[in-house]
Amino acid sequence: MIQFTFPPRYADGPTARYVTHMFDRRCQENGIERRLTKIRHPWTNGQVERMNRTIKEATVKRYNYDSHEQFEQHLNALVGAYNFAMPFDRSSMSRWRQRLGEERLAALIQESLRVAQATGALSTKDLARVAVDTTVQPKAIAHPTDARLTHKAIEKLVAFAKDNGITLRQSYLRVAKKAAIMVGRYTHAHQHKQANRQLKFLRTRLGRLIRDINRKIAAKGGVKAPALLARYAPLCDLAIKISMQTQRQRGQKVYSLHAPEVECIGKGKARAPYEFGCKVSVAVPITKPKGGLFVLHAQAIHGNPFDGHTLAKAVADIKANTGRDPDRVHVDKGYRGHNHPNKFKVWITGQVRRTTAAIKREMKRRAAIEPIIGHLKAEHRMGRNYLKGRSGDRINAVLAAAGFNFHLLIRWFKDLWRALFQLLQTQSKMALISSN
Repeated sequence: MIQFTFPPRYADGPTARYVTHMFDRRCQENGIERRLTKIRHPWTNGQVERMNRTIKEATVKRYNYDSHEQFEQHLNALVGAYNFAMPFDRSSMSRWRQRLGEERLAALIQESLRVAQATGALSTKDLARVAVDTTVQPKAIAHPTDARLTHKAIEKLVAFAKDNGITLRQSYLRVAKKAAIMVGRYTHAHQHKQANRQLKFLRTRLGRLIRDINRKIAAKGGVKAPALLARYAPLCDLAIKISMQTQRQRGQKVYSLHAPEVECIGKGKARAPYEFGCKVSVAVPITKPKGGLFVLHAQAIHGNPFDGHTLAKAVADIKANTGRDPDRVHVDKGYRGHNHPNKFKVWITGQVRRTTAAIKREMKRRAAIEPIIGHLKAEHRMGRNYLKGRSGDRINAVLAAAGFNFHLLIRWFKDLWRALFQLLQTQSKMALISSN
């Protein structure tokens, strides 16, 4: 058990023995080991904070309570269910996602659309006119800076050497940490010459580590050397790219060591000029279906392509999910110069030629896709992707769309049951009145 200690003015004051005496005695009676943290530095492993966050997200952030007694009752039930629940292996979900893959998981979207059509939440005419747009699915990485990436590469190389029994001439961990901190401080103070000096210091130490490990692996020889070199090669390639890349270079850069597939995408937003992840294409009906705006297509696209070059593939995926080729596709001005084979089916925002009154009304409805993208990000985990690799990007986009569709279906079924119960209640009252 870890407890935050008291400052010195309380630890040796006249009331110090009353502060800790009873607590110490209870710990001794129950055989509890008690440790104190350093004064003014409450360093723990964060388990208590994580548990507080779990309880808060399951109670006050999700429900509104009429009284304190109601909250206590729910809290006791939650703690009981949490303490006696069967342990869950998180890796089982990862293995399930990897076995299915993006192609099989796309069947969830197809099934949700089929059920929506069968129950009347989505009609066939709603599939004739759709809106398509792209967004960024951010990856769960820290904001990349040259100093942070270089320092992280040094830590990874030192850890690799330690795990494989490689004795380094020097690890540079202490001086690298200090240099990374000073880069941030100098940059904040607009002292860029000093910041660049510290960054050069970091890159020099990273190069020394790479060459040192290469020499030690080559000197080892033996049967295990090829296997060790094969394990070291991916990390070495990333470290070399990080040490060599510059701010204005063209082409793909490394923005994260644990997710090297991340791309830098600029969508022109004032609050987020650059986002780090991958691009996702989304499509919804342009009309107003009874059950809500179902997601007809969601697909992660790597390589940061031009929006117009993703339209043909998006329309083909819509046809595969719904079984119908849309008659009209509405897009924004970012799709000018698209690659759709039938250009007369695509209507771009602000287009004047060939427009009618009905098409103008549909063009105004194109912006309805924006709040759907917001819901996918805020409530269905497209706002921060934690799944690994490019396959994780594709799987997360499909699961977010499927979860959104099933959420709409559950709400639709609730409305149906409510209407059915009201009808039955009305009929029973009418029968009772007629019998009297």
